[in-house]
Amino acid sequence: MATSCPAGRHPDPALRSQRLSLLLLLLLPGPPPAPCMEDPAFPHLGESSQPPPRACPPRCSCPRADTVACDGLDLLVFPDNITREAQHLSLQNNQLQELPYNELSRLSGLRTLNLHNNLISSEGLPDEAFESLTQLQHIYVAHNKLSVAPQFLPRSLRVADLAANQVTEIFPLTFGEKPALRSVYLHNNQLSNAGLPPDAFRGSEAVATLSLSSNRLSYVPPSLPPSLERLHLQNNLISKVPRGALSRQTHLRELYLQHNQLTDSGLDATTFSKLHRLEYLDLSHNQLAVVPAGLPRALAVLHLGRNRIQRVEAARLRGARGLRYLLLQHNELGAAGLPAGALRPLRGLHTLHLYGNGLDRVPPALPRRLRALVLPHNRVAALGARDLAATPGLAELNLAYNRLSSAHLHHRAFRRLRALRSLDLAGNQLTRLPAGLPAGLHTLRLQRNQLRALEPERLAGLHQLQDLSLAHNRLRVGDIGPGTWHELQALQVLDLSHNELSFVPPDLPEALEELHLQGNRIGHVGPEAFFSTPRLRALFLRANRLHMTSISPEAFLGLQHLRLVDTTGNPEQVLVRLPLTAPRRPRAGGS
Repeated sequence: MATSCPAGRHPDPALRSQRLSLLLLLLLPGPPPAPCMEDPAFPHLGESSQPPPRACPPRCSCPRADTVACDGLDLLVFPDNITREAQHLSLQNNQLQELPYNELSRLSGLRTLNLHNNLISSEGLPDEAFESLTQLQHIYVAHNKLSVAPQFLPRSLRVADLAANQVTEIFPLTFGEKPALRSVYLHNNQLSNAGLPPDAFRGSEAVATLSLSSNRLSYVPPSLPPSLERLHLQNNLISKVPRGALSRQTHLRELYLQHNQLTDSGLDATTFSKLHRLEYLDLSHNQLAVVPAGLPRALAVLHLGRNRIQRVEAARLRGARGLRYLLLQHNELGAAGLPAGALRPLRGLHTLHLYGNGLDRVPPALPRRLRALVLPHNRVAALGARDLAATPGLAELNLAYNRLSSAHLHHRAFRRLRALRSLDLAGNQLTRLPAGLPAGLHTLRLQRNQLRALEPERLAGLHQLQDLSLAHNRLRVGDIGPGTWHELQALQVLDLSHNELSFVPPDLPEALEELHLQGNRIGHVGPEAFFSTPRLRALFLRANRLHMTSISPEAFLGLQHLRLVDTTGNPEQVLVRLPLTAPRRPRAGGS
């Protein structure tokens, strides 16, 4: 109870001395004396008007009352003093080897437990470790030393990441009986089919993503969750998909089977036929000799690259009428590999990749709506007037590194390709610029041919061309006809590197921003070399024949945007003086 001092009375000297002693005591730690000094309106000494500080393990951070983060601290033991209120605990990037049961059992409210990148072994993770974590939803134990999965994980689990361990076995209740489980990551382990029990996902009817890539599976497990939408099985030893193994996965949208050992005998006509929602199928890097049968109608992307396919039959593609992207690169398709009409069922095909086969001509009767044809590194030696007539909507055509010569490139070969924006003819045997180039081109690549001259009429009308590569040819300045660049009003990047130029070509396009002249024979740059290119930003002159004073001091005057001039690899170090950036003009009304 608080005491009060009687009004109107004056203390005697002895009392005054007593009060002085009380005042001194107030300045020292400990409880204060009560007489005449206590006021219930103020906190007592030793108390605070602020809430007490939250308990947080040393060196960790606790940004919220329910969050404890002890990441990257090189911890060797599980931290103590973790609040019982914690719902999110992160211990990733440490050196923990075990989880003490008594510490985990206190944290019954945990929803997220992140143990990524530690040294935890299966021996250091007791079977009963998760029994009390009845609210756990996310567990991350990737990049540890587990040899077997935990025998039991909480029923409340939604996401489980055990990737990049050494797991050889999982158990029925590791992932089974988890009605809320959505994602399971087991890639980069050592799982064989013997380590997956037949009831591994029984009672877990919501699993949408399952990653079993980079394990030791020899066949597709037959008891996968029917709810799957994404299934990763790449980089295994799979040689067979057992009949019916994928018959219940009617929600599957993405299936990854690349980098396995699949042969034609390991698949049958029913393997994919029940996957009515499948949109993405990757079978690349296997040993298939034919396109699989029974492809579903919804399929949009089919990867068959790096197999042993020698011929494509229309009957095999008839079911996949919705296919948009067909990738057949690095197979064994020869002259008869894509007969006329083989792709006719694919009316909506957008992109066809045939890189690295043995085709000697553009495949006939391609789908009319095709937008991208990628045919580099084949044996195409001629392009006739009508070879591309069936595909007027092409926007990208890549015929690089074939055997095309100017004599066998018809002047009307590109006439109907009004939508063409990118044309790649690099690495062929052309001695002249192609005729009849589409006016809408944005990118034209002609590097590594045998061009000896540039004729202005061949570039006439290319008002939208932005990127032109003529590198690694045999061009000399005298072989570049007057007015060659006149109509290239939109050209921003010009690559003339590794030719036989002795000086900078005159009258370059005004819009030019990047000019490659490296690897030529340029020995002098005059004061008006870049007079026509006021927007130039980057200039490459390395590995020419320039000396210290070869570049005129006035060469870069007016180039206010120039930021890079590369003159390395010349006989002498070249003096370069970049123009000063023009000062900003004040806005109207500004100071």
